[in-house]
This record gives sequence, C-alpha cells and structure tokens, in this order.
Amino acid sequence: MKNILVTGGAGFIGSHLIERLVRDKNNKVVSLDNYFSGSEKNHIEGATYIKGETKDIEEHIKEIPDIIYHLGEYSRVLTSFDDVGLVWRLNIIGTLAVLEFCRKNNIKLVYAGSSTKFGDNIGGPTESPYAWSKANNTELVNNYGRWFNLPHVIVYFYNVYGGREISEGKYATVIGIFSRKHRNREPLEVVSPGTQRRAFTYVEDIVDGLILAGEKGEGDGYCLGSENTYSILEIAKLFGGEIKMLPSRKGDRLASTIDLSKIKELGWAAKHSVEDYIKSLKDGK
Repeated sequence: MKNILVTGGAGFIGSHLIERLVRDKNNKVVSLDNYFSGSEKNHIEGATYIKGETKDIEEHIKEIPDIIYHLGEYSRVLTSFDDVGLVWRLNIIGTLAVLEFCRKNNIKLVYAGSSTKFGDNIGGPTESPYAWSKANNTELVNNYGRWFNLPHVIVYFYNVYGGREISEGKYATVIGIFSRKHRNREPLEVVSPGTQRRAFTYVEDIVDGLILAGEKGEGDGYCLGSENTYSILEIAKLFGGEIKMLPSRKGDRLASTIDLSKIKELGWAAKHSVEDYIKSLKDGK
C-alpha cells in the first residue's frame, strides 16, 4: 500500500485513476483539485478530497506521499488564447510548486505532458499558450531530474475519451460534445478542414499506462495513445447524422507524431476501440 497524491483528482482522467488506485491497489489516495473543470460528482469512495490549487500544495498536503500523479493543470488548446493568465497560474506557477514539493521531500513525480508538443503545425509547441506551457513544463521536469536527481516520469495523453468526460461548455472534449449532440439530434460541428487526425484513446487504457509508468517508468517519453488514428470528420461520420463545418481555428494541430516504444517496453498497449465505444453510445449501452 502506498500514500498517493493525485492533483486534478476530481477531473475526468484523475477520477478514473483514483478509482483504480483505490479499488485494485488498496492505496491511501488523496486528491488536490481546484474544481476548475473537476466536479464533486467524480468523487470516489475511499479517497480523500482537498479543494485547493497546486501553487499552495505545501499548505494543503501535510502527509508526504510516496508518489504524485500531477494531472491538475489547465488542459485546453483553443480556449487558452483567452485564458493566458489562468494558464500561467495553473500550469507554470502551480507546477513549479509541485516540483519544489517533490524535490524537498524526494517524491517520485508522474507528470502528464501534452501531445501538442509533437504537433506538426508551424511553431510546434509554441502554437498556443497551452502548448507552450506544457512543453516548458516537460523541460523543467526533466531539468529537475538532472539538477536534483528527482525521480520522475513524463507521460503524454492522446485524445482521451470515456465516462465522465466533459460534454458541455467551452472545456468540453470532442467525443463528449459529439455524443451529447447526437443524443439531442443536433448537427455535429466539425472545425475545418476536418482532416485533423487524432489517436483517440480510452480512459481505462490511459489509467493502465499511468499506473504502469508510475511503477516501472523512468524519465521522459511515455506516450499513451491508440495506434489507430481517425480524422475529426471520420469520427463525426461514425456517429451519423447532420454535420456542420466550422471555420478553422488557430492552434488546432493537424496531426501529432506518436512514439509508443517506451511504454510498449513496459508491456502496455491500448485495448479499446473508439469505433466500438461510439457504437455502444449509439446503442444506448
């Protein structure tokens, strides 16, 4: 049994991670979440929940954890142009505080990087405030490893979908939005050109990879993504119904490279298909 801290534990991915850690591993699990995009509806019985920001981690966390899964950052590309100050506070100031907390207490850090770092747009990791903050943080986490011998693992998520994902509001995800609109018989809105390709990955596969990387991984480069990619237009067509094309948006990458070699060395592979998931939604399962 371990004492584990999950930042962003009331969010979509964080809640699934906590559920697994509590259910299968019998760990003592604490969540630190500011509830910016998280929800009390995502609380898991058996975990402890603290409301607060990561920049104040030393004030909130008094019992030193064995490992920290740091998922609690701002995590949207397109809206980050309007939320620059918030991105800075949550992703830059907050993550520095988490790193200092880990350094002072010699805690292993599992940091959730962003696949936007590997986008093919001109500018790459500087394409949006969000992408820049995440790329900057991966460099900082690696430097803390070198400067202070901090044990760390950096994982990268690729378009996560599944239960509890946000389906409404400006922070909603693609599959979440499409499922809600399909359920309400509304047109599915696709940002032009629609050929943007994504490696949609089921949340339980992501949790498998997170735990595996936390237990056995070292250093950077653990990409967690499906080997099969789909364009946004292809996903919309899987749902069926009317499709409405929207103008293109800055910061929206066309594709990302994905290198699964390091996580495969640990024995991980995505087991679920987004096509099967969409079919189950349409079947009402």
